[in-house]
Amino acid sequence: MSNLSMKHLRYFDALARLGHFGRAAESCAISQPALSVQIRELEDLVGAPLVERGGRRIRLTGLGEEFAGRVRSILRAVDELEDLGRAAHGPFAGRLRLGVIPTVAPYLLPDIIKALARLYPGLDPRPREAITQRLIEDLAEAKLDVAIVALPVSEPALEEMPLFDEEFVLVRPLEDAGKPVPASERLHEMRLLLLEEGHCFRDQALSVCNIAPAATRALMEGSSLSTLVQMVGAGIGVTLIPQMAVETEMRSSSVCIAHLAEPRPTRTIGMVWRKTNPLSTQFARIADIVREAGLSRLAQAENA
Repeated sequence: MSNLSMKHLRYFDALARLGHFGRAAESCAISQPALSVQIRELEDLVGAPLVERGGRRIRLTGLGEEFAGRVRSILRAVDELEDLGRAAHGPFAGRLRLGVIPTVAPYLLPDIIKALARLYPGLDPRPREAITQRLIEDLAEAKLDVAIVALPVSEPALEEMPLFDEEFVLVRPLEDAGKPVPASERLHEMRLLLLEEGHCFRDQALSVCNIAPAATRALMEGSSLSTLVQMVGAGIGVTLIPQMAVETEMRSSSVCIAHLAEPRPTRTIGMVWRKTNPLSTQFARIADIVREAGLSRLAQAENA
């Protein structure tokens, strides 16, 4: 397999992950026929089929499954070799693939990007918003460098750096301003609005309200915190949002906020990355920037 190239490996990895020639070609920025040719060429070099073709999605052969795992390890190692070179030369620069959960991204990401541009002008941030599970998977597969998530994630291969804690805030219709604040375990009696399944903030809200996940069928759901707040403004129910979202979400909604009883429920926001990444020292500095942006956003929320 002397003619085997990194290009072959990256194309095959995309196909194995996405299971579809069209989507894999799009992710690799090449045409679908060109990708098909490269995969055929790889199979010729290996001497056996790696992919079962036919239907809308492809399947990997038994060899293809094993090959995909080895390819992923090779690509991860190559990326870390590149990072090792970056760590050894001058100021932090180049690509930074930054994952952020949806309940943080709209409120904190603009401030983070501005701070990075000011402090690291040679850095090329490439943010990506996704739920925690997807971010952790992408970190493991070296498709992300760092991720901003709610801690803990409890993955042995990942370094976790706590940055700041923020309170869960109750959002009610404007006419409820001044009314007694209900106990958190009674919120479900007021038609509690939740994010869709898959969001860690949904699970945290259920825990705050002492609601079992199996008992959520009667609760109403939204795709984003902004949607939930707008639904509250329409008189549909109440919801919980993180403190950093208050200043933004209060601008365009007829709602009021209230603090729950002590001890107030909170979550910890932190940054995670692979322990094996040679850029750990640089990532710790980036984490300090995220912490400052978060604390500043929380201070704004206190005054909203």
